[in-house]
Amino acid sequence: MSNLSAIGLCGPHRTGKTTLARAYAEKHGIPFVVTSTSAVFAKHGLDPAAPMDFKTRIDIQLKILDAAEEAWQKHGESAWITDRTPLDMLMYTLGDIQGGTEVDPTEVNGYASRCFDVTERLFGKLVAVQPGIPLVHEPGKAALNLPYLDHLNTVMIGLLFSESNRTPHSVIPRHVLDIEHRIRHIEQ
Repeated sequence: MSNLSAIGLCGPHRTGKTTLARAYAEKHGIPFVVTSTSAVFAKHGLDPAAPMDFKTRIDIQLKILDAAEEAWQKHGESAWITDRTPLDMLMYTLGDIQGGTEVDPTEVNGYASRCFDVTERLFGKLVAVQPGIPLVHEPGKAALNLPYLDHLNTVMIGLLFSESNRTPHSVIPRHVLDIEHRIRHIEQ
């Protein structure tokens, strides 16, 4: 059963999800549940901005999902917000697959099912935050490549509207950049 009070912001990196989650949490007096993809990458000696083979990608995404699920479960049925969801992890995994990528379809489908299951179990609402704010480079963060961010955004929109996603969701329009307007969109 899903936690109807838990909100997950989703979408590509460098779109303002963390800033938005913090602002929403402060306004509503709820916890902002932090998960650190960068910390998981660093713990395993990987750079999130570096190219990686698909086997490495799915292995690290499983570790990221495990760490995030542990953090989210600590908040139980209470209201909280986070700046990434299992669908983000699936977005990055699928975003790395190209026509010639060697993958095990059973492994990918199993991972996708797990991501949708965890999402349905732990989240009551998903809100996609699309690219639009100015891009600023920060060391240790994923690649700043606008076409790649647009590609990931398209993958996320597809995941949200997929028949496999049973969690209520909305998408903040690209032109909505003001933090207060973004907060109001989440509140709808």
